[in-house]
Amino acid sequence: MAPLIKQIKTKWGSCNTDKKSILLNLELAKKPLICLEYIIVHELVHLLERHHNERFLALMNRYMPQWKFHWEELNRLPVSHGEWGY
Repeated sequence: MAPLIKQIKTKWGSCNTDKKSILLNLELAKKPLICLEYIIVHELVHLLERHHNERFLALMNRYMPQWKFHWEELNRLPVSHGEWGY
C-alpha cells in the first residue's frame, strides 16, 4: 500500500478501508514532522478500526500515547501557508 499525496483543503488525511489506501494532504510537508507521523498513525489505525470510537482511541493510545498533544498542535496550525518569504 503506497500513500497518495495531494492538496486537500479540508482535512489532513483519509483512509479508504476497502481499498486499503491512505491519502495524505500535501500541506503536511510544511508542518512539524511529528504532525505527519500523527496523521499516518491515525490513518493506519483506521485500517484496524474504521470509526472514531473507544477501540479507535485505545489503539491510538497504544501506538502513539501523545497523540492528543500532536492533534492539538496540528489543529492550531493553518491548513496552508501561502507566503514563504524567499
